[in-house]
Amino acid sequence: MLVLALAVFLPLVAHVLELRSNRGAAPPVIHTYHLSPTGDDALDGSSPATAWRSLDKAAAFAFKPGDKLLLEGGVHFRGSLTFGPGDAGDAANPVVVGTYGAGRATIEAVGGAGIRVHNTAGVEIRDLVIVGGGADNRTTGGIELYSDLTDGRQLDHVDISGVEVSGFKNGIQIAAGPRSTGFRGVRIRAANLHGNTENGLISFGPRFDAAAPRYAHEDVVVSQVEAHHNPGDPTNHFSNTGSGIALGSVRGGRIERSSAHDNGSSAAAPEGPVGIWTWDSTAVVMERNVSFRNHTAGQKDGGGFDMDQNVSSSVLQYNLSYDNDGAGYLLYSGQSNAAHTDNVVRFNISLNDARKLPEYAGIHLAGSVNNAEVYHNTVVMEARGWAPAAIRLQKFFGGLSNVVLRNNLIVSGGTNLVIADKFSTANVLLQGNNFFTESGTWAVSWAGASYANLEDWRAATGQERLGAKVSGSSADPRFGRANRSGSPAQRAEALTPRRDSPLAGRALNLRALFDVDPGPVDFLGRPLVRAGTVGAIQPAA
Repeated sequence: MLVLALAVFLPLVAHVLELRSNRGAAPPVIHTYHLSPTGDDALDGSSPATAWRSLDKAAAFAFKPGDKLLLEGGVHFRGSLTFGPGDAGDAANPVVVGTYGAGRATIEAVGGAGIRVHNTAGVEIRDLVIVGGGADNRTTGGIELYSDLTDGRQLDHVDISGVEVSGFKNGIQIAAGPRSTGFRGVRIRAANLHGNTENGLISFGPRFDAAAPRYAHEDVVVSQVEAHHNPGDPTNHFSNTGSGIALGSVRGGRIERSSAHDNGSSAAAPEGPVGIWTWDSTAVVMERNVSFRNHTAGQKDGGGFDMDQNVSSSVLQYNLSYDNDGAGYLLYSGQSNAAHTDNVVRFNISLNDARKLPEYAGIHLAGSVNNAEVYHNTVVMEARGWAPAAIRLQKFFGGLSNVVLRNNLIVSGGTNLVIADKFSTANVLLQGNNFFTESGTWAVSWAGASYANLEDWRAATGQERLGAKVSGSSADPRFGRANRSGSPAQRAEALTPRRDSPLAGRALNLRALFDVDPGPVDFLGRPLVRAGTVGAIQPAA
């Protein structure tokens, strides 16, 4: 019996001792390494006084979870950094690359990307300036995340903040190979991306299959990023280049409080660039962004915002678009499938978009677009010598299906308020919108016929009705001020209806009538009171 008791007791004792030992184990040793032009690669790098000298030394080193690499601020380092499968890899204890001392360090990239993260994650990149411009930088991202893993894993946790990137193909590039999964838990904050040939920021992955959709990247958040003066590649005559921020192959993404401007000036391909957009993605929110003065050197796109092909369950809200060559807000799919579906466009402003390409509009829906809700937006087209519509509906491929536009404030200056092509209107419904012409004549072009007032259009088409009751109006919104130039905030202020607006409080109650939750606030963050007022901005209380 004693032998049996010991046989049972001793393993229990050993297990308890093992638990206590593990509980008391020291945390992993974390090292901080320093880099300075006055350092020496033969030293250990553990302090500014014993700093390494070259990026080559750091690039050859295997960094472990929690390690830090700090570059001396205010000085330049020539070379590049690569983190591979033997580096980093721990989302809870990431490797950090940053600076010490005053100012930001600059990496003058040689041999391709400035910083490349390949088949690993658990990396944070902070407060660096990364500069390209050489021939070897023209095919890479300044900061490049790339996975060609085929084991189904998504690489977890990459955080990029406080960087400035210029002189590359793409400023920041997040990519997965043709049979690969990509990254998850990606955060890009407070970045300035400019002077890159193709795009400020872009993600992409394997070819999209509508029959079996999958997405390379997940949980990608872009916040307070400025992407500007990324001109596009004039030698690329096949695909779009010159965008500010573009998320492709993402499940669960967000672009917020960012800006894209003055991009796309050299992009002349058959498909053009857009300031901020997404494609082949699902559950992407683009909110509280500004996109303006974006261009195309060709005859396509150049717009402010876009939900492009194969986008589903996504939201555009509280954004401002103005003075772009193409559409302010484009919902488009050029593929004959139903993958572009269940998207919402609400509480956005388009002011004087489609400046170069009047075949576009402030809000433009085209192609195979399904189950789209467009409500409480403000679109203003002033009389400036060009003639785009405020709203355009365009059919090709599968066509528009179950598209509703409600409580939008639509204002024109001598051009069409709405253009709906033939065969585009069968599955489109407009209710509770306000159509006002500041100058010129009231005009709607609908399925090949022209209408000079709301009543005739309503009677002929059945639009702007709620069952037996009429809806919609043609009232002057009484905007706050005539001058609509200046800062984004000043432009929004100019498009705020006065308290004595005849539209005040007269919007359709979306929640009560259609079980649609419009959200708690308007474009300016003002609480929505009852049904609210048509358009993106409610009058001041």
